[in-house]
Amino acid sequence: MKRSLIAFLWSLLAPMAVNAAKLVERVEPASWWIGMKNPDVQLMLYGKNIATYRPTLNYPGVTLKQVASLENPNYLFVTLSIAPNAKPGTVGIELKKANDTQKVDFTLLERRNGSAERKGFDGSDVIYLITPDRFANGNPSNDTTNDTAEKLDRANEHGRHGGDIQGIINHLDYIRDMGFTAIWNMPLLENNQPQYSYHGYAISDFYKVDPRFGTNADFVKLSAQAKERGIKTIIDVVLNHCGIAHWWMKDLPSKDWINFADNYHQTNHRRETHQDPHASQYDKTLESDGWFVPTMPDLNQRNPYMATYLIQNTIWWVEYADLGGIRVDTYPYSDKAFLTEWSRRVMEEYPNLNVVGEEWSLNPALVSFWQRGKHNANGYVSHLPSLMDFPLQAAAVQALTSEGGRGLEKLYEALASDFLYPDPDNLVIFLDNHDMSRFHTQVKEDLDLYKMGLVYLLTTRGIPQIYYGTEILATNPKSDSHGEIRMDFPGGWAGDKVNAFTGKGLSQKEQEAQAFMRKLLNWRKNTTAIHQGKLIHYGPEQGAYVYFRYDDKDKYMIVLNKNKDQVALPLARYSEVPTGTRTFTDVLSGEKLTNPATVPVSARGFRILKVE
Repeated sequence: MKRSLIAFLWSLLAPMAVNAAKLVERVEPASWWIGMKNPDVQLMLYGKNIATYRPTLNYPGVTLKQVASLENPNYLFVTLSIAPNAKPGTVGIELKKANDTQKVDFTLLERRNGSAERKGFDGSDVIYLITPDRFANGNPSNDTTNDTAEKLDRANEHGRHGGDIQGIINHLDYIRDMGFTAIWNMPLLENNQPQYSYHGYAISDFYKVDPRFGTNADFVKLSAQAKERGIKTIIDVVLNHCGIAHWWMKDLPSKDWINFADNYHQTNHRRETHQDPHASQYDKTLESDGWFVPTMPDLNQRNPYMATYLIQNTIWWVEYADLGGIRVDTYPYSDKAFLTEWSRRVMEEYPNLNVVGEEWSLNPALVSFWQRGKHNANGYVSHLPSLMDFPLQAAAVQALTSEGGRGLEKLYEALASDFLYPDPDNLVIFLDNHDMSRFHTQVKEDLDLYKMGLVYLLTTRGIPQIYYGTEILATNPKSDSHGEIRMDFPGGWAGDKVNAFTGKGLSQKEQEAQAFMRKLLNWRKNTTAIHQGKLIHYGPEQGAYVYFRYDDKDKYMIVLNKNKDQVALPLARYSEVPTGTRTFTDVLSGEKLTNPATVPVSARGFRILKVE
């Protein structure tokens, strides 16, 4: 009798026990917004045998549009349609199976005013590229966390050094005062790898900031405080791959969620197969489907649920963190058709946002293939507004380091290829970045060439990007190791003997470089002719390269002189650019030249002359 009573009572309590168990371990995304151009949102629900449950909901303005499951019963994909008249609140989704009912809360939010019309970075901006782990440690308490595998090891150049979001926030005034108007942080999302995780490109959770950098709320705070200072925040998006430690790698939704799931193949890096009319299908497939490295599984964007997941994740971060731009890592390694749809969807939601893709090719024909408006021979259509201008970067270094003045021909020839681009003014230009030797190292630590390079970068067409530390002549003299290139910024850590934020301990040469860049950047910030003016250049002669930037308001003459001697350039050659009263004011020195027949330029020097 006693055993029967216990069994009876257990039969009553068992359903309650099932109900008390947590079924849903993850909901991605956990929130969305009313009033998006595309009213649908796909939720990925994860939990033990969740595909055996059927979802229902009852919320005004929200309808259940589609329910789908894949091979793995631990995933359920639920698509909701959100009407324009829906109200913000918590959408309760019930998951039912037999006598068990589970509830999932999904948050519906109101958009910020003007969110859809947000303006992205453009020619008026100069972007400051930051490696967050190496910039400044604003919160030492998160240097090592219980929920991440790799711990602090500042002595290891490839280890975690402790830089974080709070460190960037603490130095926003420095970034603003230097004259930068946008910051691009290498990825801030969780990289729970056992080693070499600091760089951010092996993401293990697409919706979570790495706890060693801070929290999602910290990222929102960074964006808001930067915006208050007139600084846009650019997110670094990774579409091609995730990290081998990503949470879904232990329990994939389907076998085709990633490429080469059973048999590792590395990409052949033959990005030209996208354009090559003779390329084999074998090479094409290996380029787009091969893994970037063994720790970065290649995502299969031909799977429609994966494609939607990645598209929504990008849009979610723009909306959530109020961002001013996107940089896309390893752009041509993703599926080509997916990139068309991804770029279309992002630009559909944010028509004035700017998005720049990384195509590390020195051939402008390959780079221009991906820019919006390009009429490609194979019919490929892209909606991507901007590309990183690797061809111009290589040309600039070659021009500066070649013997004599003839090297400047490289700059002339590089811009002569602009006919290949639908919008060359919208390319992001740079002298170095996080993946190559420091610019000061590339020009053999020659301060004259360093300054000449900066003058060119900040006065030619395009949107300049400068890597943190370039302002203080950062170098990598020992090797081209990424760990050395991505050095700790002096002053970012308590106890640093040198503080580049205040100037304490900097050498005279480093102070000179920093002051030079600060003056140039703050002059450029208010100079519309450089932002959006026309450019006309003249083939280099006498070892000097001359070009003009002008609009309806102002005209500027820029001269680069590679000669070991001073040159005097006859102005008669440049008469097609109207020069008014022929009074020239040197932007940096303030010197005035009135009706000169020639323009003198110092040996291995430059001039930025305002034409009055």
